[in-house]
Amino acid sequence: MNGSFYLLGVFLAILSGSINNIGLVLQKKVVNEVSPEAKFFRSLVKKPLWITGLLMELAIGSVFFMIAQIYIGPALIPGLMAFGLIFLAIGSVKIVGETLKKEEMIGIILMIIAIFLLGLSELSIDIAGINILAIDLVLNMTIFTIVLFLGSLVCEILQRKVEKLKGILLAISSGFQFSLTNFWIAPLMAVIAHVFGGNATLSEFFLFLACAVILIVASILGIMKISQSFRVANASRMIPIQQVPIQVTPIIAYFFVFTLTPPTIFPIIYVIFGVSLILLSSFLLAKRQAQLEAIK
Repeated sequence: MNGSFYLLGVFLAILSGSINNIGLVLQKKVVNEVSPEAKFFRSLVKKPLWITGLLMELAIGSVFFMIAQIYIGPALIPGLMAFGLIFLAIGSVKIVGETLKKEEMIGIILMIIAIFLLGLSELSIDIAGINILAIDLVLNMTIFTIVLFLGSLVCEILQRKVEKLKGILLAISSGFQFSLTNFWIAPLMAVIAHVFGGNATLSEFFLFLACAVILIVASILGIMKISQSFRVANASRMIPIQQVPIQVTPIIAYFFVFTLTPPTIFPIIYVIFGVSLILLSSFLLAKRQAQLEAIK
């Protein structure tokens, strides 16, 4: 892939994560300022700042996320988007009127280093240049999807039997679901132009429908499971646990779904260290994420 396109994809992924989280901070700031006596939703929709935040999170950030998929594919995007956690941490501090603690400063530094390492790895997937309907690739995508759904199902069954691990298992289940949404955006972007252009083949149309169904179902399940997790366990602990499958499964997809291999060992080293630092940073910044989550 052209180096300038790769850098553009990296930039768009980072921008998407940043915009998403800034938008969330803006919404929470307005929510936090609504008086108990006011009619809640009616008060929110009258606030330009809340509407701006909502558009940033659900619309603008999503557009950059989808465009980034075209340039670098699904392997690096979840990690690069984690850069937005820096804005989430700083924003939550401003809202609750506190200062960043030492461990949170370390978390921010680690996140910056992690994003730099992921950028160096260049583990991009050229979605536009791949035959997304190739039999072997479709088979790999199907197996990958089934494995993640089964992983989520196993967590769902176990959380009903092992009470002390209920929150952790629900968070992991949620992570599996959001891993699926991150992955299936790439095939969707590969066929969406043909579908809406009216010149899609029958195979492309069915793939488009499959993508749409998986994205909707996985998103709903992911939100449900992490919400259930928050009800039975400390949110500041569950948020980073949810990130484990979200950050790890894209790298698995690179090697075992798209069956790609980097030219040298260094990209693999960069990714391993980058993802590890992202997870560590997520644990260090999780308290601030939980603070924002608690504002409703």
